[in-house]
Amino acid sequence: MDIFERLKAAAPVEWASYVDHAFVRQMGAGTLPQAAFRTYLVQDYLFLIQFARAYALAVYKGRTLADMRAAQAGLSAILDVEMDLHVRLCGRWGLSPEQIEAAPEHQATIAYTRFVLDCGMSGDLLDLHVALAPCVIGYAEIGRTLASDNPAALAGHPYADWIGEYAGDAYQEVAAGARRHLDDLAARAMTERRFSELAALFAKAARLEADFWQMALDGG
Repeated sequence: MDIFERLKAAAPVEWASYVDHAFVRQMGAGTLPQAAFRTYLVQDYLFLIQFARAYALAVYKGRTLADMRAAQAGLSAILDVEMDLHVRLCGRWGLSPEQIEAAPEHQATIAYTRFVLDCGMSGDLLDLHVALAPCVIGYAEIGRTLASDNPAALAGHPYADWIGEYAGDAYQEVAAGARRHLDDLAARAMTERRFSELAALFAKAARLEADFWQMALDGG
């Protein structure tokens, strides 16, 4: 069992509240209100801007070139892949990148992103990557689950682009790389005594992710 599985096992309620949230289930079923998805997309774009900063911080915090390259790969995935997806989907509603960036951040967006940045500023590289893990690795798990539930139906699915992006090979490899790096960091910097602190950090990040889904449902 790698460190990511151990963290999930230590926070089963929080993890389930995130990956099995009503927003996720409705998106998979294709019944999620379009307004809720639009709210999510705009806020997630703002969310990704802050996460890009977190990965830039991870480059600075890296003690080896391998650490720095892993952070650079995460930064590139956000700036060159994920944000392009959001711009493309938001463009269907006539929203330009400038309009998206000008939108006010919701409290749920601020809560999680600043939590991650604070973990990175006050802690070490392992703290930062544990805080990032529910988002980075969790989205791959969610995308893979939604795609495998009914792959034949995705052709006409209203959220096929989102599911396909995170279920696709490119993002799955990004998440797998993040998972391997997290495990390497744990092997280098974690003691068993420290695990309980990291598990609490991970659980809070998962709760904040669940709150982010709920924000979109409430706002939509």
